[in-house]
Amino acid sequence: MEKRWWVLVVVLTGAVMDLLDSTVMTVAGPSVRAGLGGTEATLQWLTAGYALPFGVLLVIGGRLGDRWGRRRLFLIGATGFTLASMACAVAASPTMLVAARVAQGALGALMIPQGFGVLTEVFTSGRERGRAFSLFGPVSALAGIGGPILAGVLIAWNLGGLDWRLIFLINVPLGAFVILGALAWMPADHGDRSARLDPLGVMLVAAGSAALVLPLIQGREAGWPWWTFAMLAAAAFAFAALARRQTTSSSPILTPALLRKRPFVAGLSVAVVLFAGSGGLMLILSLFLQLGLHYSALHTGLALAPVAVGIAISSLLVPALSPRLGRHLLHVGLGAELLGALGFAVVAAAGTTDVAFAAAGLVSGLGLGLLFGPLIQSTLSVAAPDEVGSASGTINAVQQIATALGVAVLGTVFFASTAPARALVTGALVVATSCVLCAVVVLALPTTERNAA
Repeated sequence: MEKRWWVLVVVLTGAVMDLLDSTVMTVAGPSVRAGLGGTEATLQWLTAGYALPFGVLLVIGGRLGDRWGRRRLFLIGATGFTLASMACAVAASPTMLVAARVAQGALGALMIPQGFGVLTEVFTSGRERGRAFSLFGPVSALAGIGGPILAGVLIAWNLGGLDWRLIFLINVPLGAFVILGALAWMPADHGDRSARLDPLGVMLVAAGSAALVLPLIQGREAGWPWWTFAMLAAAAFAFAALARRQTTSSSPILTPALLRKRPFVAGLSVAVVLFAGSGGLMLILSLFLQLGLHYSALHTGLALAPVAVGIAISSLLVPALSPRLGRHLLHVGLGAELLGALGFAVVAAAGTTDVAFAAAGLVSGLGLGLLFGPLIQSTLSVAAPDEVGSASGTINAVQQIATALGVAVLGTVFFASTAPARALVTGALVVATSCVLCAVVVLALPTTERNAA
């Protein structure tokens, strides 16, 4: 096999490591808490602690690679991610594990953007480049399906009494392959020292995101003291300052012209709500199954698999449907996600069965698969060629930060209720309502040329 295809294997393996670790905690959280202890908020931090730093540093991950060299940053990210996985596996307390999860997310944000840049360099033929990038879709789908199931299998296996720690230890051989493969096959580059960063902008993103998520997770357990509201006010101030900073910085995180484009702002708004809803819903579904119905981790992973199967199926239909339906494909996806959320609410209220739960999950997944790609594509379509990089990085970062926000909000909604079934009904209705609001905002997105005609 030629060298560039080995580079693709290395980058795909790194992407799989990230995808697995961003999904496994959905199922593994209760087992981790049973082994290490911790509060209900710990279950939220195990997911949000990964997604939040990943989203924040993803904003500048690509630019750091441009400045200091993509292979160098890829190796730093992969090595650090592997070491952080080992730290997760040996964690002796919930605080240590959450800290290691934060390190995983931050280092993953350094690794992932470099891989796409390296592939663009090594695959110079447009046709081969298309073939290479087309593999990310099915690999992502398989990782999405396999992550929760793998977590359940490894916990059930309990090799050597390691229980949930095996979930992180599998990253050691994967990480070793990624590191050695990058050293052997990735082309070296020295970067461009003239590439500029905006440290103040990044600090505002980090401060605003942390000030928003932290009180939403810890506020309920603390009894909503004054500092939770002060932090929420500080988050609003930080994001307002960030918006202002984009118009004055010589190297803004987000090209200012994009903020003046109503379709882009609308698409970004829908992305925040969509990814917050999907991330939070997956958490409370897992909590409902394990804490409410006392499913095992393996049973929970299998019960959640139809969601990922639905995403994989409908994602394959998008290329054929998108040219014909344009932005209305998003309405179809939102309609399916609405039905899926209502299905979960009905199942929880009436008494769940595996078949009914699987049906609701499949419908929900079909809707999400029709939303993820088309929403990003529609939002990016309004960006000029010199704005695409900034717009793409922002959307990817928003996806992760919104996931952390959704985990914070819906997780708090779940734990505030005295009955898991009632909590799932409430959370599902929140997601259903968000689908209706998104359907209205989608009308501000551009249509296809065919629809516009």
